[in-house]
Formats: sequence, structure tokens, C-alpha cells
Amino acid sequence: MARFPPLHVLTGPTAVGKTELALRWAETHDAEIVSCDSLLFYRGMDIGTAKPTREELARVPHHLIDICAPREAMNIARYVMEAQAVVAAIVARGRQVLITGGSGFYLKAFFGPVADDVAVPPELRAELNSRYESDGLAAMVVQLRSLNPDGLGSLDVANPRRVMRALERCRASGRTLDQLRAAFAAQPGPFADYEVRCVRLTREPTELHARIDQRIEAMLTAELVEEVRGLLAQGLRDNPSGARSIGYRETIAMLEGALPESALPSEIARNTRALVRKQRTWFRTQLPPHREVPAATADAATLFC
Repeated sequence: MARFPPLHVLTGPTAVGKTELALRWAETHDAEIVSCDSLLFYRGMDIGTAKPTREELARVPHHLIDICAPREAMNIARYVMEAQAVVAAIVARGRQVLITGGSGFYLKAFFGPVADDVAVPPELRAELNSRYESDGLAAMVVQLRSLNPDGLGSLDVANPRRVMRALERCRASGRTLDQLRAAFAAQPGPFADYEVRCVRLTREPTELHARIDQRIEAMLTAELVEEVRGLLAQGLRDNPSGARSIGYRETIAMLEGALPESALPSEIARNTRALVRKQRTWFRTQLPPHREVPAATADAATLFC
């Protein structure tokens, strides 16, 4: 049972229109905004992330934006720790909380557990990595199957990172993946004391694609290329999450001569549309029960009613 005021979550795919609606709702409901966008964490990554402008940030208090240097890595454990502190402080001030963003990896922290209690000893990780390098992925999958006689469920055995992570956890815990999944699901999430109300904004694909194209044109007009040049000088390549993110990886490829300048807008658009498809799949399969609202007709006054 929830012991604290409700948390309001506004999500939806890239370019659907979350920012302006979040501002309007927060202004009329005495709320503060907590970002759940994995790229808004980084200082200087402004244009390519469509980060809220200074004027927008001034309208409503925002949190968990510009908290990392470009070369600094963010992870779910740090996000949860900082989000818990921010949410508690907002509630203590007697204000409402609005979480907004479309990054499923971080968004899931508000709906359930995010990490189990399995600690992987460094020597075990080193052993498995050494064997992976010498024997290849197929040998690791064979070992993993031997530890899971009832099967691997939906694990993607073509994904080395997921196979190695699963093998580490099975070896370290002495449990099967099914047992680990059951134990994980039984844990309380970091925000279990709150009722979470979630709204997902939607748009027709043709309309969303047009908005994506408009956003890319605005980014390039706002000198995205110069922003990326400056970030590279600050160590952006040291942060794979940032350097591989859409808008930045294509611009880096262009600056390095791997992509013609004329192809930059279309390449960003192609990858953004692919991201939107992945986001929709995540929302459909991973997001707990929520309310779907067409962004074109969304009313801030009744958004969470």
C-alpha cells in the first residue's frame, strides 16, 4: 500500500510532445519535474537531445538534468539513488512530482525492482571473460544451458553481453535464471511506497515522423555539428552511451569522413524512427497498466484524471 503522495509519470516516444505538456501540467499543479531521459543527464549535450531551453527550465523546477560531464558514465544505481533523494525532497516541500522521459531502462525504476542481490566476484568475471575470448560465444551458451536444464526463457543467446551477464549471475548465485527471475520479481522496487500514475502520449506515425524531421532540421540549424565538435574536445568518446546516441553518433561519423554531410539529416531521421519503434515495443510489453492519451488533443488539466 502506498504511504506517500502519488508520483505522476508522463512518457511516450521521442518527439511526441512531452516537454510542453509536462510544463503546462506542472505549472497548474504545483509540481516539479524529474527527468527520466538518459541523455539529459549530460552537460553540454543540449541541441542533439532537444533539452529544454533555459526559458523552459525557468518555468518549473527541473531535476536530474546536467548532472554529468560528457565523459562521465551514468548507471541505473546512481539514477535510483539520486531520484529517490530528489523525489523525497519535492514531497517534503509539499509539491507534486512529475517524472517525464522516454528512457525505458530508467523509467522501469518507478514501477518495480531494478537490481538483484547477486554480487559477481571479480575473479569469476575475469575467468569467464578469459574463456569467452578463447572459446567464443557458443561455448558460453553451452555452459549457460548446462546450468539451466529447464531452458533460458527469452534470453537473447546471440547477444554476448546478455549471455555473459546471465552466466555470471548463475555461477555467482548457484541459481538458475528462472530462480533468479522469481527472486527479482518478488523484491520491492525503490519507489514501492508511492502510488505511480502513468500516462503515455501517442501520435499517428505520419505525424510523429514529420515532427522528427522538424526537430532534426531545428537541431542542424542550431549548430548541432559545432556542439558535437566541442563535446569531442571534452571527452565525449570516453562515454559510449553519449557517443553512440542518436544525433551524436551520426555527426561524429560525418566529422570523421565516414558519412557524407548531405546524408546527415536522413541518417539521423532513419535511426530516430528505428528508436521510436523500439520505444513502442517497450511501452507495449514492459510498461505497467497506464493511460494512453493522444498528444494532439491532450489537456493538461485532466491529464492524470
